[in-house]
Amino acid sequence: MAVEQQARGAANGATGAGRRRSRRDEILEIAVGLFAARGYHGVSMDDIGAAAGVTGPALYHHFAGKEAMLVAALIPVSEGLLAGGKERAANHPDDPRGTLESLIDFHVDFALANPAVIALHLHELDRLPDEPRRRIRRLQRMYVEEWVTVLTALHPGLPDGEARVLAHAAFGLMNSTPFLGGEVDRRRRAELLRGATLAALLAPTDPARRAP
Repeated sequence: MAVEQQARGAANGATGAGRRRSRRDEILEIAVGLFAARGYHGVSMDDIGAAAGVTGPALYHHFAGKEAMLVAALIPVSEGLLAGGKERAANHPDDPRGTLESLIDFHVDFALANPAVIALHLHELDRLPDEPRRRIRRLQRMYVEEWVTVLTALHPGLPDGEARVLAHAAFGLMNSTPFLGGEVDRRRRAELLRGATLAALLAPTDPARRAP
């Protein structure tokens, strides 16, 4: 499957998966897929309209322009990650191992379902104006802190800064393979990503703290 097709099909995180999609949602999903496949500057409003079967005036009825589409794609995803992280932490009080496993399951599912959105976060976030970019960065930092909390509980004595390094390393691992397809099916990819991430985050962080 072509990257662009996969991106379009997996952009549900930006378009409200779990509810009936509006025409606006459909257009946004197409735009996200095109941005991810060709780059933000490689896509015009005419390209999006043609792919969506929408004329120029009708397209601008839904979005003021490409920048508005990028904001509409990225902010809800960051909000959803934070809300999901908080929910999973709340479901496992006083059980940091259970919390970590739940957070990993949650993020792996997100990564495999939303390759286009991941590509936008990695490569196009700086295209946004200051205010929405700052808002997204703040949401991202808050999501990271959910992981920091559980990692410092699992590894007593681990400084917060080092826990953040581990959290970002885990995101890099989980976000690394969403565009792969065909050779390994999605279920098995999820298993591999979950196992590798859990093993990495449970590994001793300091020889002095290794269990005897």
